Amino acid sequence: MFDQLNTMITGMLGPAGPLIVVAGLAVLMILATIPMLLNSKPDPMDKLRQTGQEKMNADTRAILRDKKRNDKLNKYAQFLEPQDEKELSDIRMKLLQAGYRTKDAVQIYYFAQFALGLGLLALGVGYFLLFVDGASATMQQKLMYILGPGAAGYMAPKYWITKRVEKRKEEIQSGFPDALDMMLVCVEAGQSMDQSIVRVSKELRASYPALADEYEIIAHEMKAGKDKSQVLNDMSERCGVQDVSSFVTVLNQATTFGTSISDALRVYAGEMRDKRVMRAEEKANQLPTKMTLTTMMLTVPPLLIILVGPSAVGITQMGSIGQ
Repeated sequence: MFDQLNTMITGMLGPAGPLIVVAGLAVLMILATIPMLLNSKPDPMDKLRQTGQEKMNADTRAILRDKKRNDKLNKYAQFLEPQDEKELSDIRMKLLQAGYRTKDAVQIYYFAQFALGLGLLALGVGYFLLFVDGASATMQQKLMYILGPGAAGYMAPKYWITKRVEKRKEEIQSGFPDALDMMLVCVEAGQSMDQSIVRVSKELRASYPALADEYEIIAHEMKAGKDKSQVLNDMSERCGVQDVSSFVTVLNQATTFGTSISDALRVYAGEMRDKRVMRAEEKANQLPTKMTLTTMMLTVPPLLIILVGPSAVGITQMGSIGQ
């Protein structure tokens, strides 16, 4: 199907016909999106019809932008960030889970997608024109050389953020039992919960910087007067780890029912240590299965060459002597 389409386009427009068609489609897509983007400017009459919640969301988004640092980005805010509130909050939470807390993180993320997509698309077109024979190339090869780099550049920031979120979650999950043990020691030594969080954030900085950052954020928010339960809930959302969410639930319940925080910490810290040992044992049990395939791939071929090689050479020599 692609070869027939390539032959038809080449017959109509010449050897560079497929490239012209692809470039024309790209130009048409850009021209089609420009009016939509230009029409997205708010109408004064629409502002008057907004509900109180919509106005509050618009004001919140305006406040979240740093006017002093992001003047250039804010000029193109409607192009560099989603207009849907749910999508905006989802991508902001994902960036927070990746460790990017700046106010212009969302705009930089979308700008990176836009710049890398167009930049690698231009590089793909240049490479195709300079180093690939357009007359003999198939439609699949043209799409791969031209659109492939652009798609890879567009998806690269999303892939980077996803991998960074996973790595950060693993770091938080690994250091959380140690953080609970330190917090338990501080609380039993007579320090308050706020003081123990500050101390734990300092002690964990060298080993688990991601978890230390979360504790430091909690300490600053508590000093600012924010409700403790809300602070802890925000931490569980930023971390995205089930152990942290369960720990926040335990602390909130202990505060609500007036039970001892040290007892709750002691029980939960013991459970976290047991879970860490279980995770280590699970990885150890998976190791023989993973090593089996690697051992077969790297050991069996050389062993066969050593065992069968001399016999094969001897049979070959006997055949030549018989002839």
